[in-house]
Amino acid sequence: MTDPVLYSEPGSSWWPVLWGPAFAAAGLLVELVSPGPAHPVMWALVGGALAAAAAVWVHGRRRLVSVRLTPSELVLGREHLDVDRISAVAEVGAPVGARVLGGSWTAPKGTGELPIRLTDDEVVLAWAKHPEPLRAALSRLVEE
Repeated sequence: MTDPVLYSEPGSSWWPVLWGPAFAAAGLLVELVSPGPAHPVMWALVGGALAAAAAVWVHGRRRLVSVRLTPSELVLGREHLDVDRISAVAEVGAPVGARVLGGSWTAPKGTGELPIRLTDDEVVLAWAKHPEPLRAALSRLVEE
């Protein structure tokens, strides 16, 4: 049985994959209404290439910038942290040089940092686009 998800941020939705085909369709429409030949095969290839590149980007964001909290673990990007190792999330100061969870040197762009004290008194930085709901969900688990 899997644990229920208490907080989740997917990192990205899949809708950016549609940008390339939409731009290619717009380009084809411009060619069709303007004088000269139309190149539908070329526009299909351009749309497919842009969609493939966007799919790689979205897949990477969903893998490296996602956040998931269950009653047993906090997952930030590629890093899994057992909730049992967390001792405090409220009123924890972030020391200079604190380790950022998730396997990166810094928190991802567009996210807010959330200092967490572990049971060994190490302070690490969690992150989320909306850190306050994550803090609230973690507080309920840590203080139970």
